Amino acid sequence: MNEREYAEEVGTMLAQMGLSPAVGKLLGWLLICDPPAQTSVQLGDALGLSKGSVSTGMRMLERIGFVRRVPTPGRGHAYEILPDAMVRSTDPRAKYLLMERLMQQGIDLIGDEDAARAQRLRITRDFYAFVGERVPELIEEFIQTRLKKD
Repeated sequence: MNEREYAEEVGTMLAQMGLSPAVGKLLGWLLICDPPAQTSVQLGDALGLSKGSVSTGMRMLERIGFVRRVPTPGRGHAYEILPDAMVRSTDPRAKYLLMERLMQQGIDLIGDEDAARAQRLRITRDFYAFVGERVPELIEEFIQTRLKKD
């Protein structure tokens, strides 16, 4: 696998998670590219993306806090991914809370949390509550133990 294929693989995976393939490719490329700061032209050339796709994708990645603009010689700028962007931008609490609430609504619909048919809902609700409590702790532990060293 070469670098472009890697970026395309990241793009495919992130497209399955709801991002556009172009944004995923850009993110994949910025994770591995050298030099780490890339201009829009460099990004487009490396990935075979149009100027518009690069511009739209980089605006989105800036907005969600994955990348930042850095000055280049002259009047231009380049983009680089923040070293901890994917860690700090990953906060699943809202999604877990939403699933927990949705499962509780199902239980409320049934009307009896102890009913046999509520078991799947109860287990799923409890799973999302548990993971929703633990994942933020794990993210913070990772930040404190792994990122503080760098």
